[in-house]
Amino acid sequence: MRSSPLGLTVLSLLHLRPLHPYGIQRLIKQWGKDQVVNVSQRASLYRTIDRLLDAGLIAVRETSRDQQYPERTVYEVTGAGRAATREWLREMLAAPRAEYPEFPAALSFTMMLLPHEVQADLTARAAQVRARLAELGTAAEAARQAALPRIAMLEDEYRSTVLTAELDWLDTITSDLRSGALTWDYETLAALARETS
Repeated sequence: MRSSPLGLTVLSLLHLRPLHPYGIQRLIKQWGKDQVVNVSQRASLYRTIDRLLDAGLIAVRETSRDQQYPERTVYEVTGAGRAATREWLREMLAAPRAEYPEFPAALSFTMMLLPHEVQADLTARAAQVRARLAELGTAAEAARQAALPRIAMLEDEYRSTVLTAELDWLDTITSDLRSGALTWDYETLAALARETS
């Protein structure tokens, strides 16, 4: 099985104790891991659990039935799952992978818009990045007050650093757009495209 952020998350949480899918999803949200792992669709969690089970990285520990709830299957990590977790972690930490987020893809075609439109959109994005940085600052302060070890918050520290760099870049680009240092017109770009084809 190929590594994935959600697969790594499930395996890591099952290292702590056997859990059923709802318990996994609840811990992901309680620990704020939903900010770094996409679990917006419950079906993706179940598909990941099925793949981990098929690969022998987790096993069914028990299935229980409570009158108030549907049947619940509790999963536990296997020895192979423990080994895969370590391998995936080391691989993900050591080697950058090509990721294809939508923002750089959109940036690569900003010439389709007018400069003042891009300036407005990037200014709006900068405001949202500032708000996220403020949220991360609040979370960091709460973690300090709760005496959480730094290791438990490394992903937030990383996200804060990346968002700070993004905000600096956004401020530079919007300033250049405002001053006219960065500008373009569609006709010139279309002519360039015709020349290179």
